[in-house]
Amino acid sequence: MNSQTKFMLLALAATSLTPVLPAMAQTSDEDTANKEETAKNSEKRYGPIVVTAQRREESLLEVPLSVSAFDGEELASAGVVTLDEVAKLSPNVTLEASRATNNTLSAFIRGVGQQDPLVGFEAGVGIYVDDVYLNRPQGAILDVFDVQRVEVLRGPQGTLYGRNTIGGAVKYVTRPLSDEFELKVHGAYGSYNQQDVIVTTSIPVSDIFRVGGSVAWLTHDGYGDNLTLKGVENYNKDVLSGRLSAELDLSPDFQLRFTGDWTDDNSDPKQGHRLIPARISGNPVLGDVYDTEAGLNIVDQHFEGGGASLVADWKLNSNFGAKYILAYREDESTSPIDFDSLASVDVDAPVLYKNNQLSQEAQISYSGERLNGIVGVYYLDADSLNAFDVQLGLTGNLISLPGLTAQTFGDVNTETWSIYGDFTFDLTDKWALSLGGRYTEDDRTGQVLRTTFIGGFTSYFGGTAIPIAVTSNFNGKASFDDFSPRISLAYQANANNNLYATYAQGFKGGGFDPRGQTSATPDFNQDGRITPDEIFEFMKFDPEEVDSYEIGWKTSAYDGRLQSSLAAFYMDYKDVQVPGSAGVDTNGDGINDDFTGIVTNAGAATIKGIEWEGSSILGENAAVSGDLFSLAWTVGYLDGKYDEFVDATGQDVANQRVIQNTPDWTASAMLNYDRPLTLGGHAGTLSMNTLLSYRGDSSQFEVPGAIDQPAYTLWDAGVRWQTEDQRWTFSLTGKNLTDEEYIVAGYNFLNPPTDPNGASTLGLEGILTGFYGPPRTVTFGVDFKY
Repeated sequence: MNSQTKFMLLALAATSLTPVLPAMAQTSDEDTANKEETAKNSEKRYGPIVVTAQRREESLLEVPLSVSAFDGEELASAGVVTLDEVAKLSPNVTLEASRATNNTLSAFIRGVGQQDPLVGFEAGVGIYVDDVYLNRPQGAILDVFDVQRVEVLRGPQGTLYGRNTIGGAVKYVTRPLSDEFELKVHGAYGSYNQQDVIVTTSIPVSDIFRVGGSVAWLTHDGYGDNLTLKGVENYNKDVLSGRLSAELDLSPDFQLRFTGDWTDDNSDPKQGHRLIPARISGNPVLGDVYDTEAGLNIVDQHFEGGGASLVADWKLNSNFGAKYILAYREDESTSPIDFDSLASVDVDAPVLYKNNQLSQEAQISYSGERLNGIVGVYYLDADSLNAFDVQLGLTGNLISLPGLTAQTFGDVNTETWSIYGDFTFDLTDKWALSLGGRYTEDDRTGQVLRTTFIGGFTSYFGGTAIPIAVTSNFNGKASFDDFSPRISLAYQANANNNLYATYAQGFKGGGFDPRGQTSATPDFNQDGRITPDEIFEFMKFDPEEVDSYEIGWKTSAYDGRLQSSLAAFYMDYKDVQVPGSAGVDTNGDGINDDFTGIVTNAGAATIKGIEWEGSSILGENAAVSGDLFSLAWTVGYLDGKYDEFVDATGQDVANQRVIQNTPDWTASAMLNYDRPLTLGGHAGTLSMNTLLSYRGDSSQFEVPGAIDQPAYTLWDAGVRWQTEDQRWTFSLTGKNLTDEEYIVAGYNFLNPPTDPNGASTLGLEGILTGFYGPPRTVTFGVDFKY
């Protein structure tokens, strides 16, 4: 630990003790200013939290759903800089970077999600940016800036948000433009040479037209190094991102809003840390979990993507409103995935992703004295392509064998439309009934082409390999339809207490296995031949569904000083999609020289749990006039098990499977202290916080293995001082202060997977590699607002 880091840690430790020290004496003038500041902040401290979980603005207390909501200032205070960090603050939520990627999101809520980023696999948690659904996970780990709020909706949201929100949804809402000129500059410097600059502006061109935007340059050095490829770091960041907005008020009741965004990620490849010695080359396990020996460099790690949307919002009269959302998005990325994380070529797989989507949505909303609701139509046309080469066998300094390359090309088109409606009717002053439903038609067209090459990598990755055989050429089309209902009964005993019971259903689209090898199709009916129908059934997987039952109690007490949400849920999870892969011996020599995907609708699972989250004002005016102690907490418990899990051999192995990427317990507690403080003659507010977030034991896959992560706790802390006019803000933030090493993703190709000495099922070196969350970091930030 260098002296600079030690100084920053000591500074954080000292500030965390400040609340219990005697307060500095204040002058009478300062007391007067403090009282004025207290009055100004009263509404913010105790006022209702407004969300749009039901596609309309409502108090969080009134929404009969489990929702966590964080505004931009709360996220900044907690030091949240990327979307995955929101999981620290929400119960039963997993948001993590997918293995071997920098910005591909793996998301699970209440045990439902998807971690495989290949085309053909649908997400189980919907990610929305300003009500635009992101169809693919690439680029979905959004950098958090210029944000108004983030909402995490837990439980199936099929009625209002459609397909692939079977586990829940995460809504990222950007900040609207200001009617006055604004210029904000954020700069940060921290551990691992972190250097961030964000510039945001809003310009009122006229009384009815505003433009604005943000540019962010976000960088830090690697947490580790690539010991094989000199000059290449591991876990570094080099991202340039921008957003542009324009708002036009055609009338007081009709607004057009255009937004565009773009991201260019030139970070070095993120490669894994081997957890076992190499079995052929003999390379030992490295001492630093952030170091790697991966040697694959045929392509750069690169992501470039973005999109644009146009929203027309029209208030027709005092009761009716209309909204139309048109959006287009596209992205392209490459990644050199070195499964074995060694210099030798054992299992190396460069991959290319290309995605584009066009969506349209039209809504009519109604708001009356006793009836509120919305009807809408949604359409999506999306195309996703991936191509990846896989080289199996060893080549390098130690062994040289004539290697073959197995290329898999997948192209999946999705065309889907749906119609939905959801209404809440106040039966009495205390009772309210919500009814909703969504009908969806989902058409999927897929091509999976697998070709064997000789002579290195293919032209997709700058190589000159020659094709020698087509081992699989599948083209298929399937249609699925679904009706997702919702019914909720709420009882608002008084203005501060709301009890509810909700039934909701979620739907996740089916498709075709993008890794599937038609030659691996089993003879399902044991008649001695493989038919086209059997190949189609082997390659296809069906939709999955969940029926969710939830009861909850939301309360606000002591004039808003205590807010609490308690929920219990039970989920019947059916036709669970479980992607996997296995080595294949194509020439009968006893060595797996290729692999095939195996996707099964595993059967059924039961998931139940409890969630409790809330906030409380612990004290006011305790040390000085205008100070505030507050506590925010979350607790989540989840009990999930498979009732049926039929594997590729037809055996029910439910008692050997677990719900992946889902700890049984999650919890967090964030203690905040705010107080007026004048520095250098400038009045301001000092804010300090400390956050503990706990995650219980979790399994990376349905099959427990040696890569699974034991329980761990992360400790973050921060201190901020902001001038009274909010022009200047200075902050110091520390994360993972105890320097925990924890796995967020990985690869395990051992048999049995729980045994580090188990037989290798893919490659010769043995593959058991982990990808880790960030180590301890400390960041100093400065914000200026004009």
